[in-house]
Amino acid sequence: MLRALLFILPLALMIYAFIDCLNTPEEEAKHLPKVVWVIVILLFWVVGAIGWIAAGKVRRPAGARGGAGGWVAPDDNPDFLKSLRKDPARDEDAARDDEAGLKEWEADLRRREEELRKRERGEDTES
Repeated sequence: MLRALLFILPLALMIYAFIDCLNTPEEEAKHLPKVVWVIVILLFWVVGAIGWIAAGKVRRPAGARGGAGGWVAPDDNPDFLKSLRKDPARDEDAARDDEAGLKEWEADLRRREEELRKRERGEDTES
């Protein structure tokens, strides 16, 4: 079991460093170009992975990721909350439009039902 662990841990470290290096933007790679870091990680798996984790990437403090332009949850976003406020004039216009649309649909439905009844009775629908 210990032998397997001595192989699996460095392999997992190398895989983590390799994926992290691939997902890192080119401008955040320090000291060497990103392509060189990938080669170093693959050729010298333990040393390369530790080198990448220790010195290969620009590390930011944990709180610096969101920043001023970062994502804000909808319940904390004042612009989103303003969009939810009701505008009575807009609601009345929408209600009028909905009623007009429903009346048009009802009239069309009545016309189609009447055409079907005429067809069932054998009457001519062309007239």
